[in-house]
Amino acid sequence: MAVEIVEMRFEDDGVFPNSRLPLLLYRGVAEGEGPEALERLFDGNGWPPQWRDTIFTFHHYHSKSHECLGVAKGHATLRFGGPEGEEVRVEAGDVVVIPAGVAHQRVVASTDFMVVAAYPPGQEDYDTLRGQPQDRPKADENIAKLPLPESDPVLRKGGLLELWR
Repeated sequence: MAVEIVEMRFEDDGVFPNSRLPLLLYRGVAEGEGPEALERLFDGNGWPPQWRDTIFTFHHYHSKSHECLGVAKGHATLRFGGPEGEEVRVEAGDVVVIPAGVAHQRVVASTDFMVVAAYPPGQEDYDTLRGQPQDRPKADENIAKLPLPESDPVLRKGGLLELWR
C-alpha cells in the first residue's frame, strides 16, 4: 500500500504538553470504504477499534493513550497542537495517529463526518484532558510512562514503527 505520511510536530505550549513524537497523518488509506474497512485495518494491525463518532469541538488530549482516528465518512478541518497549533483538512480515507499529549479538536465538519477510533492494546482506558492547570504534572507523568506501540495501525512496516523510534 503506497500511503503518503505527513509528520507534524508540536511543542509544549505551557497548557498542552503535546509531544516529542510526531503526529502522523496518513492520506488516502481507505477511500470510500466506510467504517468497517478502517476497523478491519486497525484490528488486523493490532489496534482494536473502540468507537465510531465525531471529534470534540474543544481542545483536548489523552495522557494514558496514543490515539488513532480514521476518517470513515465526510471531511473536517481539525486543529492539532492547541490554540496556536495547525489546522488540517481531513477527508474519508485519511488516518491520524495522535501521540499522547497532543491537543486536538474539530473546528468544522461536514454533516456526515465520522471517525473510527482505535488504541494500542493496553491503552484502551484513555482519559480526556482539556488543558486545565490541575491536569499537570500528573498528565506529564502518565505520558512519560506510556510505552510506544508495538505496531502501526495502518502499515505492516514503516510508519510509526520507524518514525517514533
